[in-house]
Amino acid sequence: MKVKTQSKKVNKSWLNDHVNDTYVKLAKKEGYRARAAYKLKEIDEQLDLIHPGDVVVDLGSTPGAWSQYVRRRMSPTGAAVGELNGTIIALDILPMEPVEGVNFILGDFREDAVLAQLNDAVAGRAVDVVVSDMAPNLSGIESADAARIAHLVELAVDFAQNHLKPDGALVVKLFHGSGYSQLVLLFKEVFKVVKPIKPKASRDKSSETFLVGIGLKAL
Repeated sequence: MKVKTQSKKVNKSWLNDHVNDTYVKLAKKEGYRARAAYKLKEIDEQLDLIHPGDVVVDLGSTPGAWSQYVRRRMSPTGAAVGELNGTIIALDILPMEPVEGVNFILGDFREDAVLAQLNDAVAGRAVDVVVSDMAPNLSGIESADAARIAHLVELAVDFAQNHLKPDGALVVKLFHGSGYSQLVLLFKEVFKVVKPIKPKASRDKSSETFLVGIGLKAL
């Protein structure tokens, strides 16, 4: 019974933090589905990655906050609806409520058939930016979790190598801990510029960080 009580306390504490969170309140006010929108916003504002007219691929898109941000960024007026200058393709293993102007693919990025759908949606166009908020279900076993995270990051890097413009960018989510340094090395092998960023919207307690690669190195 003691464990359950502790668990309830933890859940209550998280809920209290969540409800009072500045970014949660801001997301509600500005019509974003999740506070995660502000993580991508900060990264984009620092590095000027996303522009009107771009082709952007959003991996691990559900519930859609990153797609919403990209959609507004590529609107001539910054609007959530109406005219859109550019192409946004989103993909996730979980269903996503439609975001106006976003082409959503439901499926697992690790499966060849789903990757083929994504390739079809890109339709041979060079991609300007790939953003990936993909994260596996964590088991708590560090070595196994690190391997799962690394696999998703490696897939995103592989997709970027095959589809990005030479000066394009890839943004991925990863976690400090086992395997982190190897993923930074992978980025340095593939991209000319590599920047790790911990946005203010990432919770202090979280080991979550983002790695940005800009400009593909020649193969």
